[in-house]
Amino acid sequence: MPAHRFLLSKSCKYCLPITAMIFWLSSCTSDNKKSEAPPSRTVEIEVVKTDKVSSSVSLSGNVEGKQTLRLGFMVAGKVNYVAVQEGETIQKGTLLASLDNTDYRISLQAAKGKLMEVQDKYDRLKIMHDRNSISEADFVAIKAGLQQAKAQQELRAKNVKDTRLYAPITGVLLKKGVSEGEVIDKGMPVFGLADIDQVKINAAVPENDIHRIKLHQTAKITIPALDTVYTGEITEVGLAAEATTRTYNARILVKNPEHRILPGMIAEILIDTDNETEVLTVPGSAILRDADNSTYVYVLDKNSNTVFKRSVSVGKFHKDRIEITSGLEEGERIVTGAQQKLYDGTPVTVKQEP
Repeated sequence: MPAHRFLLSKSCKYCLPITAMIFWLSSCTSDNKKSEAPPSRTVEIEVVKTDKVSSSVSLSGNVEGKQTLRLGFMVAGKVNYVAVQEGETIQKGTLLASLDNTDYRISLQAAKGKLMEVQDKYDRLKIMHDRNSISEADFVAIKAGLQQAKAQQELRAKNVKDTRLYAPITGVLLKKGVSEGEVIDKGMPVFGLADIDQVKINAAVPENDIHRIKLHQTAKITIPALDTVYTGEITEVGLAAEATTRTYNARILVKNPEHRILPGMIAEILIDTDNETEVLTVPGSAILRDADNSTYVYVLDKNSNTVFKRSVSVGKFHKDRIEITSGLEEGERIVTGAQQKLYDGTPVTVKQEP
């Protein structure tokens, strides 16, 4: 056999396996490329547009009772009885506390004795005065003395009465600042009592918003501690700015029949006004949040039918839509549904072209 035929036949025993291997590798590479192609996702799309929305004023405020009183005794003395505890609902006329009235009762008895003495002298001298037996000056003196004695008795009786402190309104006891055995001064506040069937929200209004706030406007009140929204009415609007803050005071009255809203809580206030403005809005469902709480949407590229993530800044809610303050332009298309499995460059099929 010729040498070149031997070499060819010797080498050809390897040709078939090598050729098959090359074909197999080429086939695998082709299959891998096909499997790596990302699947198309079906999404809902909306065109970004401007809407006319009511202009609103956002404020923060503090809660206080509709009527809040600081109560104290009108006389000094030693506390011998305390009837209530903080948080109790108190009915008007309920005894809250009392003082030892021994000294005041003794003074009252002395005043009564003095009045009896002066009254007797007055009665005798009046008879003489009617007979013109004493001078007018002497009679006036005894008459004035009688009035003074009566006043002293009334004062001593009032002091005895003032050793008992009663609730002047129906409300909740916010603070109890005294205990049995303490000696307190006249006028020292010892109880805080508030009517919270309705509460007032005190808010500071910036000067550029005060002209938009009117009496009897409706306000939406959110209490973060309760995660609840209430409706209130503006009952007071200040006309003079605070010297230090240059803000105006406003008060909103809110019904609170269950007493869930408590004095001292923080309130967020939203007041819709008659003015309308045009703003970019999108459905609330279009807004997504990253782990760092930054907001973004997916924007559709119509040429390639793919979506891309874009950061946006959001403003106020308007019913089920939210204001976009930056990041989008009118006419752009954004994904409003089925965004869970999207990422930059995801090919999509639009469920319904807007």
